[in-house]
Amino acid sequence: MAHFDDEGIALRAIRLGETDRIVTFLTKENGKVRAVAKGVRRPKNRIGSRVEPLSHVSMMCWRGRELDTINQVELLESFRAIRSDLDRMSPALTMLEMVDQVALERSESPELFAMLLGALRALDNRYSPTILGAFCFKLLGLEGVGPIADRCAACESEGPLVAFDSAIGGLLCQSCRRGLAVSPEVVSYLQILGTGGLARLLEEPASPTATAFEHLGLAAMEYHLGRRLRSAHSGLGLSH
Repeated sequence: MAHFDDEGIALRAIRLGETDRIVTFLTKENGKVRAVAKGVRRPKNRIGSRVEPLSHVSMMCWRGRELDTINQVELLESFRAIRSDLDRMSPALTMLEMVDQVALERSESPELFAMLLGALRALDNRYSPTILGAFCFKLLGLEGVGPIADRCAACESEGPLVAFDSAIGGLLCQSCRRGLAVSPEVVSYLQILGTGGLARLLEEPASPTATAFEHLGLAAMEYHLGRRLRSAHSGLGLSH
């Protein structure tokens, strides 16, 4: 059996038998990988905590036909601040769920890996209410359906822009308005993000605008996925 070494971020884990788990990782070089972690549910197992969702690890796996098998795993980052704060845990788990939905198995996506790792590090360093919204829109951009924010997505007028429609993929003017109404402040957030102002956006304090921006990003992402994001609405974890 061939083996491979890679970095990975654990996205979710499910039980397999009495003592094992199947862990889904987003890896740096191998895309989404599903691997069996043997014996991790035994009380004295030392690697169980290393393969919990959110863990950033270095690992060696044996390649299998459908499931790989973890041979060695070392913890690189546990994101302790996220795990100890419910305000951070919910958006972090939502990001993991989104990535699990869009990532392709065994298909390299270094941009997606770097984006997820960067977002988790930002959230671990400082809670910002705009991180999740920004991540949603950046992920849509990576998927090739990023929002049109500099003009009306229907008639291409400069505005004022007053609504957002996920079906058409962007902001709309008064004449073309449909979908969700948006404030001028939310429009500004989208335009800042679209012009490379992510760092500036993440400095924004908690506010109704930040919350509306997050909700808009989630709505756009759920439209793209064609499903509700369980973690965003229930606050439940992805490991069971």
